[in-house]
Amino acid sequence: MPSFDEVLKQAGDFGKFQKKAFFLLCQTGITFSFLFVGIVFLGRDPEQYWCRIPCVSELKKQCEWTLEEEYNITIQASSLVNFSQCEGHDIKCNNARHNCTYPLAHLTNNNFTGESFTTCQDGWLFKKPHSTIASEYDLVCDNKWIIDITQSILNIGFLVGGFVLGYAADRFGRITIYLFSCFGAGLCGLIVAFAPNIVVFSIFRFLQGIFGKGTWMTSFVLVTELVGSNHRRIVGIVIQMFFTLGVVILPGIAYVIPTWQGIQLVTTLPNFLFLLYYWLVPESPRWLITRKNAKKALQIMQSIAKENGQSLPVHFSEITVSDEEVRNPSLFDLVRTPQMRKFTLILMYAWFTSAVVYQGLVLRLGLIEGNLYLEFFISAVIELPSAFLILATIDRLGRRPLFASGTLVAGVACLITAFLPKDIPWLSTAVAILARLGITITFELVYLVNSELYPTVFRNFGVSLCSGMCDIGGTVAPFLLYRLAAIWSELPLIVYCILSLLCGILVLLLPETKGQPLPETVEDVEKMSSFNGFCGKNKHQNSSKEI
Repeated sequence: MPSFDEVLKQAGDFGKFQKKAFFLLCQTGITFSFLFVGIVFLGRDPEQYWCRIPCVSELKKQCEWTLEEEYNITIQASSLVNFSQCEGHDIKCNNARHNCTYPLAHLTNNNFTGESFTTCQDGWLFKKPHSTIASEYDLVCDNKWIIDITQSILNIGFLVGGFVLGYAADRFGRITIYLFSCFGAGLCGLIVAFAPNIVVFSIFRFLQGIFGKGTWMTSFVLVTELVGSNHRRIVGIVIQMFFTLGVVILPGIAYVIPTWQGIQLVTTLPNFLFLLYYWLVPESPRWLITRKNAKKALQIMQSIAKENGQSLPVHFSEITVSDEEVRNPSLFDLVRTPQMRKFTLILMYAWFTSAVVYQGLVLRLGLIEGNLYLEFFISAVIELPSAFLILATIDRLGRRPLFASGTLVAGVACLITAFLPKDIPWLSTAVAILARLGITITFELVYLVNSELYPTVFRNFGVSLCSGMCDIGGTVAPFLLYRLAAIWSELPLIVYCILSLLCGILVLLLPETKGQPLPETVEDVEKMSSFNGFCGKNKHQNSSKEI
């Protein structure tokens, strides 16, 4: 009886059906990128705000001033006593002498109670209220750190989502968990947009992170399982180009929509459209086979063949399935056998390094000053050549050499940047861009290689759990950058160099997966070596039976 890969080849391993499903699932990358980097615009520091003066606020009510009038008078009154956006002065109003026509004269002559400056106890006055969560929840001055905490909470949500929903996808099915995650991400995103306070915002942002990670990782695994081995490199890289496309689009959305609530809604609502995939994208036949449901898998393959303009031969009425018992994935599975243990530790380190170096370089680069939208756009566009470079070379070089080269180039470029003379800024920028391209290649390949090295029985769980190290790295990256830079401005680059070079060496210990079929069982993984893919000609020879 034929194996699944033989049936897939006969039905068309990248025909009309796969292209349709691939395009639909790629849209998930756009929405996930909105969630991943959206805090840059949701939580940006308002340009114009000032510490509220209680006396001026009282006059506003009695004199019926507009918000703009109150703001202007607050700034003028503040200049009289020389305090800043983050400091206040105890100014009292004399109720007997309110003067709406000349309020500054009234304040100047009669209302100073001394030179004691205080923190802004009465909140802040924003010229453009409610444009970001900073102005919505008064997260400025000494409260700015709360915005960073909300991003850390989101990363923790990604970590939890990778573990919980990655496990669930291997137990209950790819498309089931994908649709569940889309609904959860959409619902939590709506609640975030109307959160009455920062506590509610943070709680549902955390939950949105859980579901958002479920949509992204499940869609990635589902795509790679629906196509043949010769096309996995294309779908694995292009789906990440859609992630980058989302990063490129986001500043345009933020520029057009003036409020953070509007940005949150526009970037969240597409999750509900993905629920239509219930009728457009089937369950992964590979996963069904691992659950001993070969009959349902064959029905889906017949539908795929029909849509691709193919037909399965009569003798393809049954599919070979594994002898292994159906069991639910566990953390122990990732380290139980020698090969799985080696792959898991190396991949976890690669995920962590990719996140720390990538986010560290993004925070450090700063191509253009003064225009957040343009700077963010250019920073995102820089990533696109890496995907085209991978597509142009991966067939010639293979996964492993390109994977290792990306990390090594990033490490060497970081080291060179650290010691370049400061009076040649264009050279420093050029080498820093080279480092960014190298680590982006690493980031994009770790997704692909991770999915190709884990067996179908717990591929989604394994990829999601390993990628959790990316979420930990993303949480650590800002603190690592700023704390080390306080010691020596170039010290973070030295650390990035060490992390990257070690990663490049470890990656060489992984097997090459170019042109190899996806492993279905742990036994298949154990037959892989560092010099090629599966050892032996027939990977099903000792591990399958016919039904």
